[in-house]
Amino acid sequence: MIATGGRFHLHHQGKLTVNYNRPLTRANVSPYCLSPLQPKQVQDIKQFLEIARRKDAKSGRIKKNGSQIKFKVRCSRYLYTLVINDAAKAEKLKQSLPPTLLIENIKN
Repeated sequence: MIATGGRFHLHHQGKLTVNYNRPLTRANVSPYCLSPLQPKQVQDIKQFLEIARRKDAKSGRIKKNGSQIKFKVRCSRYLYTLVINDAAKAEKLKQSLPPTLLIENIKN
């Protein structure tokens, strides 16, 4: 075994096993296991645009919920979210997104 001491164990063949007798806590999860990708909320539009222009930005989503418009960008480690309540700002942001980013529109 490569990683021991936690609930998850990663074997040298790439197999991931789980020890169900140990509780799942942050202290006993091995750093070598595949951790879930965590979401992050961004408050600043300029910061969100910088994130969207990064090399590891894979795809984007625009989700409309009534008066709220959520912009989501999937990067290698995190899913970044920006919530905008102004439709005019949202339209400007939509036009400012890089053309290389694959955008999916979701209407709710």
